[in-house]
Amino acid sequence: MNKDSTAPARIVLGIDDLRALPGATHIARTSREGVRLLEEHRDVAIDELWLDHDLGGDDSIMPVVTLLEEAAFNGRPFHIGMVFVHSANPSGAATVVRSLHRWNYRVRRATAD
Repeated sequence: MNKDSTAPARIVLGIDDLRALPGATHIARTSREGVRLLEEHRDVAIDELWLDHDLGGDDSIMPVVTLLEEAAFNGRPFHIGMVFVHSANPSGAATVVRSLHRWNYRVRRATAD
């Protein structure tokens, strides 16, 4: 099957301290790297964003969630096809899903591998 060479490349961002996330085109391992990664893709359509809640030590995904919330509050939400929350932390994952859903991001809980 021939692929259309004019089709834009999919952008799949992942923020996770441990998982390989084989489908991701870019991976950040800390919340600071995650914020930077999203800022680098600010005006680009992101097909998928994969988020892990716990990022090692005291770090969590919440600074990234805050960035997404503030962007939506300011009327410039990030253009993301779907946000997948794949955390093994059920309470943290529920918080992320609730927060992003409130700001009309398409978000879904995914199973952590």
